[in-house]
Amino acid sequence: MSRERDDSAGPTERGAGAGGGGGAARASGAAERRTAARAIAAAGGGGVTGPGPGGGTASGAGTASGSVTAHLSHRVPDLGALELLLAVARHGSLGAAAREVGITQPAASSRIRSMERQLGVALVDRSPRGSRLTDAGALVTDWARRIVESAEAFDAGVQALRGRRDSRLRVVASMTIAEYLLPGWLIALRAERPDTAVSLQAGNSAVVAERLLAGEADLGFVEGLAVPDGLDGTVVAHDRLAVVVAPSHPWARRRKPIDPAELAGTPLVLREHGSGTRQVLDAALAGHGGLARPLLELASTTAVKAAAVSGAGPAVLSELAIAEELSSRRLVAVPVAGAHLSRDLRAVWPTGHRPTGPARDLLSLTRA
Repeated sequence: MSRERDDSAGPTERGAGAGGGGGAARASGAAERRTAARAIAAAGGGGVTGPGPGGGTASGAGTASGSVTAHLSHRVPDLGALELLLAVARHGSLGAAAREVGITQPAASSRIRSMERQLGVALVDRSPRGSRLTDAGALVTDWARRIVESAEAFDAGVQALRGRRDSRLRVVASMTIAEYLLPGWLIALRAERPDTAVSLQAGNSAVVAERLLAGEADLGFVEGLAVPDGLDGTVVAHDRLAVVVAPSHPWARRRKPIDPAELAGTPLVLREHGSGTRQVLDAALAGHGGLARPLLELASTTAVKAAAVSGAGPAVLSELAIAEELSSRRLVAVPVAGAHLSRDLRAVWPTGHRPTGPARDLLSLTRA
């Protein structure tokens, strides 16, 4: 173990150690490095595992090959300590190395001593003229440089993955939300994330669940009664279904509300099975004989609305979808008594995978 000395002399012009241009490291040669490697390998209990001279491996004595992975973290210094050692090699001064990594000199000295105890060898010789690597320290510095470079490459790779993830957002939503709520939310997201490319797919609630579970979307929105199996979710808005007819339909002049039994027995223009609108209506009329055979069964809110405006028959639509038609009297809302036609609109995602990146930001905007 090296002696404790004050490193107040400050940085020296020459680097010390492997790769740092220090005289001792340059002079040690292959033979001395092999000697240092054997010394490290022979150190009891605190050996270090790493690439040795000639591509071999120096490891602690008595370590079985099967336990290398299990106990690696106990024998290898943390990245901060290795970065400090590399800084000592560059500057030839513990004080300058401490300033580079942003810690005090006593803290740097303590960290070097701790690493020396962990490895079982002296790494740094301290003197009033500065700090220089021992032969073992020069060898460990070579290995440390490879580890730090690999860690930097790992970090850069993760950042690239995160950047690629954050550069796009795939959204899948039920028809009503896709047509009447998401455009405003996406415009707000664009202001916050102008570089994120957004793709939006529209389908019924069953399709939303399928896309999310298949990994084909990052965030979904549904209109049904509950969160589909395999998904987690949160309520982002509320909606109500309305029975509407063209002004020429007899129900347009009706003053008495329609009761659930009459509504259930009337052929309606409806969304297809699997849609959130259909789920809510089926549940509301289940205790009244269920829905009669549909007059028309269409796959989009726009198509149902167009059929109702043309006078094809009564339709059941989200109040979000018919505000303009009601205002212009192209459709007339028919009062209904005794049927629960309200619903929650939800953001959903695969169970255990809360939204991150732009999906998280979009979710926050829906709540705003």
